[in-house]
Amino acid sequence: MTIDELIENFAFLDTWEDKYRYLIELGEKMPPLPESYKTAPWQVKGCQSQVWLVPSKEEDRLHFLGDSDAAIVKGLISIVLLIYDNKSPSEIKAVAVDDIFAKIGLKEHLSPSRRNGLEAMVAKIRQYADIL
Repeated sequence: MTIDELIENFAFLDTWEDKYRYLIELGEKMPPLPESYKTAPWQVKGCQSQVWLVPSKEEDRLHFLGDSDAAIVKGLISIVLLIYDNKSPSEIKAVAVDDIFAKIGLKEHLSPSRRNGLEAMVAKIRQYADIL
């Protein structure tokens, strides 16, 4: 799926209840994160739920695995990974992620703690882009 398709899918759904269900479905489709990665070094600080993001680098591209113990947050991770996976560090830094979130309507429909967690995930990915 592309970012444009994701935005279209969200626009097609009428209510935020439907959009939350879609978020949960996106999270359910993610590959499972091996338990060996569910440790402190991979944990994202600033999230109310437990969130893990694991980077890898192949040539000049970064790839990410992620997981959470909360269904909606796992869906948010799937969106974040769709935006950032398989990009170079410079592409990651150039992504106008707030514009994407605005088109989906995420920030105004998430609780403050989930918004903070979403921002922490983006910050962690950008941090990985700086060091890898």
